Amino acid sequence: MKLDFETAMKALSHPARMEFLIWLRDPEKYFGLSAESAAHGVMAGKFEIGGMSQSAVSGHLHILLRAGFLTSRRIGQHVFYRRNEEAIAEFKGWLVDQI
Repeated sequence: MKLDFETAMKALSHPARMEFLIWLRDPEKYFGLSAESAAHGVMAGKFEIGGMSQSAVSGHLHILLRAGFLTSRRIGQHVFYRRNEEAIAEFKGWLVDQI
């Protein structure tokens, strides 16, 4: 995957989106899920622990998806989100090279 770094920087400019990425790094800790439950990712509704409305959560998740930091998978009626570790590593490397 080739990241659009301008889109990636914009995606990380909101504290909630940064928080979502942190939470997804350790879903067992932040969402109270077992490793087995988190195997497919985390459902969008779980992100409402941050006190945001469902529409705000969906908007933030969409921005992170579009930037490439997340992947999603639909299972039945639910969409599960996971970190895209490859894209995150690519972004980190790019950022280190820039600064």
